[in-house]
Amino acid sequence: MRLKGKTAFITGGNSGIGLATARLFIAEGAKVTITGRNQRTLDAAAAELGPDLLAVQADLQDVPAIERAVSRAVEAFGKLDIVFANAGVVGATPVGGTSLEAFERIIKTNLTGAFFTVQAAAAHLNDRASIILNGSVHAVMGMPGFSAYAATKGAVRSMTRVLASELAPRGIRVNQVTPGAHRTGIWSEFAPDAAAMDALEKGIAATVPLRRMGEADEAAAVVLFLASDASSNVTAAEIVVDGGMTGAPFGAPIHGAR
Repeated sequence: MRLKGKTAFITGGNSGIGLATARLFIAEGAKVTITGRNQRTLDAAAAELGPDLLAVQADLQDVPAIERAVSRAVEAFGKLDIVFANAGVVGATPVGGTSLEAFERIIKTNLTGAFFTVQAAAAHLNDRASIILNGSVHAVMGMPGFSAYAATKGAVRSMTRVLASELAPRGIRVNQVTPGAHRTGIWSEFAPDAAAMDALEKGIAATVPLRRMGEADEAAAVVLFLASDASSNVTAAEIVVDGGMTGAPFGAPIHGAR
């Protein structure tokens, strides 16, 4: 077991990559606290994963709520060895059609919330702990209509390096996992039914050299590597999990690759 005796805190752990990571961490011996906004999915995760999981309702736009969630995690399982600042929201913010409220919601959740998750946890981290931030290929792709989301992920990319430098004297490692398109509930806003999702998947697969969307478990496996002692000399690093979409784009079918 790669995380035996470890304690972990995962934001947005009630669905998608966060839930897949919580499931994997527990299988590897960790005790895990997850946060989320939806009490129903938090309850479902707790029922599935059992006594080694603590589920706490918290919205990352509410900094005191993040602090309370960290305190509950420490009360339940002790000081933290792993923090996965995973939670985020996506939404279109096209020029000429975006309200200040919509723009700031994404910034506050994805960027401000990630920073204050780390800050709330910092005093409760064991030396040589591991922090993983969740990025996105949107930071470099220039996708039209997604300025706020891309801005947050570009900022997280920079912040990862600052935090790695700042926390290095304690032996705390800070890294980033950068997913591409993975099959999670985040797509429901853009593909509300099975037919729409099938069409979306086919369109995305055409832009990916490996010719498919990723699975949440595949991203979780990379988070596990960064959380475990297998990456003990890795910090300020970014691991991209996107099937080659950003690193080898001309290998994708849309560019005529065979």
